[in-house]
Amino acid sequence: MQIRAAITENPGGPFVVQAVDLEAPRPDEVLVRMTAAGVCHTDLGMQAGWPQRRTPMVFGHEGAGVVEAVGEQVAGLAVGDHVCLTFDSCGRCEQCVAGHPAYCHSQRILNTAGGRADGSTPLSRDGAPVFGAFFGQSSFATYAITHARNTVRVPAELPPAVAAPLGCGVQTGAGTVVNRLRPEPGSSLMVIGAGGVGLSTLLAAVVVGCDPVIVVEPVASRRALATELGATAVLDPTADGDFVSTVLDLTRGGAQYVVDTTSRSDVLRQAVAALRPRGELALLGIGAKVEFDVMSLLTKGVRVHGVIEGDVDPARFIPELVGLYQRGLFPVDRLVTTFAFEDIAAAVAGMRDGTAVKPVLTFG
Repeated sequence: MQIRAAITENPGGPFVVQAVDLEAPRPDEVLVRMTAAGVCHTDLGMQAGWPQRRTPMVFGHEGAGVVEAVGEQVAGLAVGDHVCLTFDSCGRCEQCVAGHPAYCHSQRILNTAGGRADGSTPLSRDGAPVFGAFFGQSSFATYAITHARNTVRVPAELPPAVAAPLGCGVQTGAGTVVNRLRPEPGSSLMVIGAGGVGLSTLLAAVVVGCDPVIVVEPVASRRALATELGATAVLDPTADGDFVSTVLDLTRGGAQYVVDTTSRSDVLRQAVAALRPRGELALLGIGAKVEFDVMSLLTKGVRVHGVIEGDVDPARFIPELVGLYQRGLFPVDRLVTTFAFEDIAAAVAGMRDGTAVKPVLTFG
């Protein structure tokens, strides 16, 4: 079938919407008609460094849509189901079996290799391959081929623009709090960066009862939104410079938990200094190398967590997030700015200049 997809022709090149062909789903695959797709920093980072030999490429990994066809080997999904798309995993390795599919042994080949596990791609243009299957979906397109393990059924009444970001950015931030750090009510927590992941971290920290919850963010509009969403205090690192002393005062000796979404060495040095002894630091930012003063970690007894996708099982966690949203406890819609699919360039620009916290493409 012919569909429309946002194609990247060269590493770092723009997303250009054009016609491509999509194969019918195989027996173990699902065909999903897209209704929304979130734009994530991971898309932009991978786009910038994607190998030339794997182009043209279709990115997108925060899809939402409606199931159009189901392969005969697929269980648990039916035509007409409304779904949220997330990362893919094998379901068989020790990490998947233990409930940690984000650390699947086949993570790379299933999510960021530019094709299916067998090396093929379901996309083509004028008979030539177009690489895809990004995070098992390539949702910057009007239709996507997915699998049962990365296709999670959601209520039909859930707005697509809310469902889409649950599959990556939102579950990354929220899952880090709920699944990995697991703070007790009354614990102090600081979030560095108030983008989609950082504000999802804030929302989860509020839900579990952290106090105080401090947000460090240079963009004024995002600091204002963080306050509206429940932050106890918001700090501007460009004005405050070294925010450590302020955090130490607010937390009476240092934060018990810090979640960083920046992966900046200068910021992380401050983050470690702002922790109390035996505090915990979660690293969520990607694509950077950072340096630590090892003695600062040793003398404080800091525990460092590297967290992918919130260390969640999406089939369990995404329905939990939906339930919180429906109860009014997790207003992820406050993070979303929608753009028509054809306006993907504007969505990317909004993310880069900070005017859109979580850009979400919608399909007419």
